[in-house]
Amino acid sequence: MYRYSFWLWFLIVAGLWGVALLQPQGVVGISPARWIGSALFFALYFLLPLFRMRETVQAILLSSSGLVTMAVFWPLHTDTPNYFSLLLFAYLAGEAAYRLSGRHALISGAVIGICVVLPIVEENGEYFSFSFLFFYLGMLGLALSIFHRTHQEAEEVRARYDALLHEYRGLKRKAVSDEKLARQQERTLIGREIHDSVGHKLTNLLMQLEVARMEADETEKERIGLLKGLAQDSLEETRRAVKAWNEEEVGGIPAMIRLIRKLEAESYIRIQFSVKNRAFSARLAPEQAAAVYRAVQESLTNVMRHGPKREASILFESAGERIFRFEVTNPIPSGYRFEEGYGLTAMKERVHQAGGSLEIVAYNRLFIVRGAFPLQKKEGVASGSDSIG
Repeated sequence: MYRYSFWLWFLIVAGLWGVALLQPQGVVGISPARWIGSALFFALYFLLPLFRMRETVQAILLSSSGLVTMAVFWPLHTDTPNYFSLLLFAYLAGEAAYRLSGRHALISGAVIGICVVLPIVEENGEYFSFSFLFFYLGMLGLALSIFHRTHQEAEEVRARYDALLHEYRGLKRKAVSDEKLARQQERTLIGREIHDSVGHKLTNLLMQLEVARMEADETEKERIGLLKGLAQDSLEETRRAVKAWNEEEVGGIPAMIRLIRKLEAESYIRIQFSVKNRAFSARLAPEQAAAVYRAVQESLTNVMRHGPKREASILFESAGERIFRFEVTNPIPSGYRFEEGYGLTAMKERVHQAGGSLEIVAYNRLFIVRGAFPLQKKEGVASGSDSIG
């Protein structure tokens, strides 16, 4: 938005400058000194946005612009007023009121005012009448005071809005954290109840069946063995359910989507997200899903810290439903070199511990983090210990 307003004002100022330069002599009457002064003015105009955070430099540039404008449009003993030059001075005064504050605004405004008055005094009032001069300066001062006050009120409203937005995001994060904690506590409680009731009863049932099998004759042992197998399968399913119930929800594709949306909303990072080959239905183990989540999180953190552009591309795919691949890319400047710090090293270790592979390269002005995991097959009925704990 700022870029468009800059070019709009440039067109207005350039139009005013061109019309003022042609008054009253036309193109033939423009001397080389005036062409040089015009080039110097627009050089100062384009330097001004480069120092938005340094008011002293901006004050010097605006004051210099006023002096150049005065030099270019000096009356040169003509009786024809150049009213367009007054509009240019008004623009410079408006820029000073908008960009500067305190003594910087007063100094720049005083220099611009002197640039308006000095040629008139030199010409003994023949260029502009003093009554018109006083009217012009009075109206300009009134307009600038109203504009400055309105601008200050708008800045205060924007500051309050930013503070409220920051507070809202903090409360939202706290609410999500509290909800997650409550959900985890509830899952832990339910898992403990299952462990203490169903798990212990199934264990006791297995012990009783084993005793009955040992005391039974050969014809009954096979039947009791089948019952024991069913009880063992139930125990294993209960054990896996309790383990999954108590697993922290940090992984999985839905958690990654929430992470991406949060970063887009709060950190103003632009993310292009693609999913191919039924990656949403990939059967990732909990440790694999957590490793993918942390790798994507660390990659996006690096984009926000070190990337020249706050944008990235994320790709998930499941090739033949046998391998899950993920890739995070972001643009980097030409000749970029990197060293694997703690974050990238920890990312590699986590992926390798989960049974996957991770590749980190800088190629063709892109920083690429690419990983892969073999997908687990559908688990059959496993045999294990006779207890949940």
